[in-house]
Amino acid sequence: MIKYAICGNIASGKSTVQNILETEGYAVLDTDKVCHNILSDNKDVIAAFKDYDIFENNKISRDKLGKLVFSNPNLKDKLESVIHPIVKLEIQKFFEQNSSKDKVFVAIPLLFEANMQDLFDRIIFIYSDDEIRLERLIMRNNYTKDYAQIRMNAQIPQIDKMRKSDIVVFNNGTVEDLKTQILMQVE
Repeated sequence: MIKYAICGNIASGKSTVQNILETEGYAVLDTDKVCHNILSDNKDVIAAFKDYDIFENNKISRDKLGKLVFSNPNLKDKLESVIHPIVKLEIQKFFEQNSSKDKVFVAIPLLFEANMQDLFDRIIFIYSDDEIRLERLIMRNNYTKDYAQIRMNAQIPQIDKMRKSDIVVFNNGTVEDLKTQILMQVE
């Protein structure tokens, strides 16, 4: 089995790549969904942030939590120290559940930040120009330009991740262009 990581900085097109691969019949784990599930009811996250205004209707508000941790690197590290080990276990479980498949894919935005590259045989990096990513973030998430920039700057620069990746897919064009590139790389 070849284990592929799909990574890329925020608003680069990872979800689109994931959808393309799923439509083609490949098994894909979305670690963003894993993180959302962790945040919905994880006792350790709740305990670590009980003194902060991150709750709405007795549940963690991802929006409030995001604004808090992206304005405080220590709190971001605290959150990641709880979440990343759980994500790693879910990835390993996904590999076990799909061990009979030739190729599997894990969409993992923070691959390098979480230092999980060793779990994979090949790393696919999705690249989009910063201006395009900024525009997508503002449109998709309704962020202000300043907050979108803060979210973008919280990640390792794209150029550094490109150097560490096996495959770089450029996503500045159409979805069809992206599909052609990604399928050419994995088939």
